[in-house]
Amino acid sequence: MTERSYRLGEIANALGAELRGDPDVKVSGLATLQAAGPGQISFLANPSYGKYLPDTRASAVIVAPASAKEAPTNALLLDNPYLGYARLSHWFDPAPVASPGIHPSAVVDPSATIAEDASIGPNVVVEAGADIGERVVVGAGSIVGARARIGARTLIRPRVTLAHDVVIGERCHILSGAVIGSDGFGFANEKGVWHRIAQLGRVVLGNDVEVGANTTIDRGALDDTVIGDGVKLDNLIQIAHNVCIGEHSAMAAMVGIAGSTRVGRHCVFGGASGVAGHLEIADQVHLTGMTLVTGDIREPGVYSSGTSADTNRQWRKNAVRFRQLDVLARRVKELEKKLEG
Repeated sequence: MTERSYRLGEIANALGAELRGDPDVKVSGLATLQAAGPGQISFLANPSYGKYLPDTRASAVIVAPASAKEAPTNALLLDNPYLGYARLSHWFDPAPVASPGIHPSAVVDPSATIAEDASIGPNVVVEAGADIGERVVVGAGSIVGARARIGARTLIRPRVTLAHDVVIGERCHILSGAVIGSDGFGFANEKGVWHRIAQLGRVVLGNDVEVGANTTIDRGALDDTVIGDGVKLDNLIQIAHNVCIGEHSAMAAMVGIAGSTRVGRHCVFGGASGVAGHLEIADQVHLTGMTLVTGDIREPGVYSSGTSADTNRQWRKNAVRFRQLDVLARRVKELEKKLEG
């Protein structure tokens, strides 16, 4: 791997940062405050790590203006150091860059359309009528289903499955193991026997959507399942059929959303949260980890459910009390009536 090095002046200009130090100093990597050494750049975004700043050996640090005095080295000042780090991280990304072209082992239907500068990796299958846009990368072993469409500059990692008629927007990033457009969980029951319902809708992803490893997004039963622009989905998430997720929402690992629920814009769901089906979630709703939603949420805000971990002995005592809450509530109501009388 070729080492990449950049002048601090160059980095400051690109990030829009104020540089306090030598613009000609070169850095060739990113590291934490504790681990960084000469030739590396670090950052301070979380105040709890501020104790490591005075002793860092990094050649430069990205910090907020309020922390500049504590920096023992060259400093790039930004109001949002974490965003600066995020942008700079791509400069040092060691991931291989795919070359345009179709690998000899790929199986491509003659009716598929593939841009000349797209990259189709080993053992990829591209089915009839698929349309793959400019500078798209499809990783090894992935499947692009019949009539699926992939927008320009989207990156499909190895072993991704895009089912038939799926629409992927521009600049999306789909991680390995993701399945987009699988059949939704739809069955009709007759006398205890389940009969499968054909899933006739699609999955439509907007632009700049990220889908984590082994996340599944089911196709709609009739209407489409829709993921809005800028949505970020972590690993191991389940999005059921006909769900709609608003623009720029983000969900941590193991979130599950049941069918036909509509999630607003700029929502944040903590890990292992669950949302029942056919619900409406307002814009700017934040669910803390392991929250279970069983009814509509119509107002923005932070919502939580469940109980935090405790010793087993205390938890067992509380579990008994939980089962007594209904009886206690009735007794309180009776006492209130007597007092009113």
